[in-house]
Amino acid sequence: MDIRDMKNFYAIVEEGNISNAAKRLNIAQPPLSKQMKQLEDDLGVQLFERGSRRIRLTEAGQLLRERVEQILGLVDGTVKEITELNSGLVGTLSIGTVTTSGATLLPNLLHQFHNVYPHVTFQLWEGDGSRILELLNNRVIEIGIIRAPFDSEIYESITLPDEPLVIAMRKDGSLCGDDPVNVRLIELANQPLIVPLRWKAMFVEWCEKVGFTPNIVCISDGILLNIIWTKLGIGMALVPKSTEGLISDSELTYKTIVEPAVSTQTVIVWARNHKLSASSKHFLDLLKDMILK
Repeated sequence: MDIRDMKNFYAIVEEGNISNAAKRLNIAQPPLSKQMKQLEDDLGVQLFERGSRRIRLTEAGQLLRERVEQILGLVDGTVKEITELNSGLVGTLSIGTVTTSGATLLPNLLHQFHNVYPHVTFQLWEGDGSRILELLNNRVIEIGIIRAPFDSEIYESITLPDEPLVIAMRKDGSLCGDDPVNVRLIELANQPLIVPLRWKAMFVEWCEKVGFTPNIVCISDGILLNIIWTKLGIGMALVPKSTEGLISDSELTYKTIVEPAVSTQTVIVWARNHKLSASSKHFLDLLKDMILK
């Protein structure tokens, strides 16, 4: 298995099927299919579950995806370092982000960065916090934008100001009190709640301190999916306040949690044991300057 095999395999994983991967790689589909079959024969395992429109990875395929991410990440990182030594600040800035934080933070930040470093291009990845950290560990990205908590022994970080947590709910359901803007935490007792996994332990602790155990009907880190489930009436979703500006819907309302007020933090993280490229260092410097203003 060589680098070409890895890149072609990874393109199929990213695109979800061989046809789209072939277009992206600018090769015909039959040779790509043949190459993947040969790769499976060489490895003595099946990598893909065939028979559906979208490729599914076997257990062996999942393991190979993880290893290929690591190897290609190392290759790309090495190329970036050598290129920067030879010709200055060029190349690609690779960033991974959770949905709400990236949508509110990145547009202005990347615009300013591009004005200063116009020869740097961007590669952006989006996913839940665990996926972003996986990409970071595999060196597919250099910088991750996630929500607290995280392991500070593994990652260096810049913590942004606190952001209030709110409850998204249907307007035609129980609005938890008369206040149109705020909801007291105790008023969420017995309500069906949709809570991100990363906040579950803290949220349960907050609720128990005011005298009740929350009725959590769903645990999911997908903010957009949680809002969709809220619209369907499955429950009320715990989300960061920035969600209100990103996902506006006439059927929904958002109330800030008070008594006590609860909040989350957006955190910029990078691996302690990975050397950052010059472009990533400049990106972090720009971010620090914006925070200090």
